[in-house]
Amino acid sequence: MLDLRFIRGNADKVKAGLQARRAQVDIEGLLKLDYQRRQLIVELDELKARKNTANEDIGRLIKEKLDPKLKIASMKAIARQIDAMEPVIKGLEERIHDILAAVPNLPHHSVPVGGPEANQECGRWGGAPELGFQPKTHMAIAEDLDIIDFKRGTKLSGSNFILYKDAGARLERALYNFMLDLHTGRHGYREMFPPVLANTASMTGTGQLPKMKEDMYRIEGEDLYLVPTAEVPLTNIHRDEMLNEEDLPLYYTAYTACFRREAGSYGKDTRGLVRVHQFNKVELVKFVRPENSYEELESLVANARTVFELLGIPYRVLLLAGGDLSFAAAKCYDIEVYAAGLDRWLEASSCSNFEDFQARRANISYKGKDGKKKGFVHTINGSGVALPRTMIAILENYQTAEGEVIVPEALRPYMGGLSRITRRS
Repeated sequence: MLDLRFIRGNADKVKAGLQARRAQVDIEGLLKLDYQRRQLIVELDELKARKNTANEDIGRLIKEKLDPKLKIASMKAIARQIDAMEPVIKGLEERIHDILAAVPNLPHHSVPVGGPEANQECGRWGGAPELGFQPKTHMAIAEDLDIIDFKRGTKLSGSNFILYKDAGARLERALYNFMLDLHTGRHGYREMFPPVLANTASMTGTGQLPKMKEDMYRIEGEDLYLVPTAEVPLTNIHRDEMLNEEDLPLYYTAYTACFRREAGSYGKDTRGLVRVHQFNKVELVKFVRPENSYEELESLVANARTVFELLGIPYRVLLLAGGDLSFAAAKCYDIEVYAAGLDRWLEASSCSNFEDFQARRANISYKGKDGKKKGFVHTINGSGVALPRTMIAILENYQTAEGEVIVPEALRPYMGGLSRITRRS
């Protein structure tokens, strides 16, 4: 959430930032409501001062055994004005809050201007595998090896739900265990295992609500949503807390199942693993000092890149343009993996700096050694990494002419030493 005082003092900068994001927000209307609210508060304070003076006068008249009726009538008239004004101010404050909650973060100055067409490639590792034969898609490979059952996944839950089987299930488990061990052992993250249900306050704190309500799965009759990412519970661990500056930075990682309705994506990538409603992901979240946040973003991107390098998966890194940023991000890198069968680049990790946008919404501040509040922390998060498209890349890039799949060396200890996936007899 942007600071209303910042918007008030930097209206042109805010409008330019929103234009760069291609976001439509009535900033002038917001400022008019804010001005009206502040004017009424001044009037309310004056009325309260007059009421206090009248009360003092009434007490003095009574003490002096004089008739206080006129003063009492005057005080009651002022009280009625106060009673009428307070709900008006409260209504304005609620309208202002609702508008602020829908204002996206402003892009960092280093973010390219434009939409997805302006995204900039800023790194690449590995090349397309030289298979020597026409590669199959992951759907065909999974069905031939009988390791993913798309039809029965649909039967169990509906379209875009997946049933992993045998070596497919084991490979999925190997992937997130490998990632958790990497991020905790080499990169210094603290492992968490949070709930996969989060309340409205948590969803609002990280910016999923109210903007992306239609993409969420809500539990009927409860103030609970299935998490779209572990970013939500991990970030909200410190909601309404003041952290100690000497404890920063804090690094957390977690594996969770993630749930997304993808309400605006029907008809896109409906087959296979490219776009599913439930998927597994390892998340990375950082709480950092503002002055270090962009260095911390780069190191988080490096942590995610390491996953693909150890798995031997070709990838490229894109710096997203303002019009392609998520609601809460000030800067974001997408890491896309290459899949030989689909012959496509697929986003498998998204790493963002939210600056103090989430921390302000979730009220996560920090204090110095003197105990005084220094401001809001900066939050950073990224996929470390998402499994469906990583699975696609492994199946399609490591396939053999015989129809088998070679297991990447980094995963073999998690697969009981298995080096190849073959069809069960």
